[in-house]
Amino acid sequence: MNNWKLKFFILWSGQAVSFFTSAILQMALIWHLAIVTNSALVLSIASIAGFLPMALLGSFAGAYVDRWNRKLTMIGADLYIAVISLSLVIFTIFAPLPLWLVLIVLFLRSIGTAFHMPAISAVTPLIVPETHLTKCSGYTQTVQTLGFIAGTSVAAILYPLWGVRGMVFLDVFGAVFASLTVAIVKIPQPPKIEEIDGEVKTSIFFEIKEGYKIFKENKGLFVLLWFGMGLSIMYSPVNALFPLMSLDHFGGTTTQASIVEVVFALGMLIGGALLGVWGGFKNRGISMSLSMLLIGIGIFASGLLPSNGFIFFAVFSFLIGFASPFYSGPQTALMQERVKPEYLGRVFGLYGSLASFSMLFGLVVTGIFADITGFNVWFIISGFVIIILGAMMILMPSVRKIENQK
Repeated sequence: MNNWKLKFFILWSGQAVSFFTSAILQMALIWHLAIVTNSALVLSIASIAGFLPMALLGSFAGAYVDRWNRKLTMIGADLYIAVISLSLVIFTIFAPLPLWLVLIVLFLRSIGTAFHMPAISAVTPLIVPETHLTKCSGYTQTVQTLGFIAGTSVAAILYPLWGVRGMVFLDVFGAVFASLTVAIVKIPQPPKIEEIDGEVKTSIFFEIKEGYKIFKENKGLFVLLWFGMGLSIMYSPVNALFPLMSLDHFGGTTTQASIVEVVFALGMLIGGALLGVWGGFKNRGISMSLSMLLIGIGIFASGLLPSNGFIFFAVFSFLIGFASPFYSGPQTALMQERVKPEYLGRVFGLYGSLASFSMLFGLVVTGIFADITGFNVWFIISGFVIIILGAMMILMPSVRKIENQK
């Protein structure tokens, strides 16, 4: 199978099914917690359980991805997640599903994701030609968004009928199907790094350090790394506040809150599809800077809206979602292009770990201050900071000239 487009399609068709079934189970677990506890604190703890393993283990997982066979790592991670999910079914045969078990399952599933995400990111450039990486990043954004939208919608229909147990079986099917598609695609294995500067290196901590060193050696990527962390701190928690803005500031209904979520996801879907077809501006540093500016403007403007401005809030939510793939897509493609394949696992693992820490930090800060300032004021603060970050980024010579760096 030498046709790279066919390989990419087979690989990501499996990932699409897996994203879809995982989104169904994830939403079912969230609804189960919400119905059983009716507690915002429990939902916050559940979010932390989902992010913490990636934050703590991402760098280690990425380094091991570079050591191990990447195809087997992806298959193993998928099947591990399926087995963890099956534990819910086994437990419910003997007793009602307890809160503590759901939280543990969310935590353990996230460990598998910590290995799977850097592996799939490191595999893509082994299949896709360099000139098509940005467009393929747009396609993958579209696949992930479609999986989330469809999974959330299907979960709303099936959860009352099947409960968590039925969703688990769907998730297991998705994991097995994704594993089969990975198994049939021939994936080249990059050479292992047995020695560096003439010296054999076996320490996993050394390999993690090498991932950070690779970022530092490429000034453009290094600058983008830290601007990306700043964006994660301010942007990710705001995503969690969208329903509260709809319900509290705009006095809307749960239906209106759902509309905003769908509109935001629709914007991501269209933005990802456009990136897949067009590829964005030739200078991807400019694309990412403009994306950050649009995200900041959308969030800032949403915070300024009066309580009767819900329609405009929905429009700005679409804008924020539309702009998002034009940041994440080029960033992924640049890392895949500029980093040697044998180092990609540790680089993506480190990036995922730092991004997860940033999200957790942002969630904590938002949890402390958003209730005090008001949700709309927090939107204004977050949007303003993101606009400043976008303006600073576009002024950085290493970002503007990133296409000339190798």
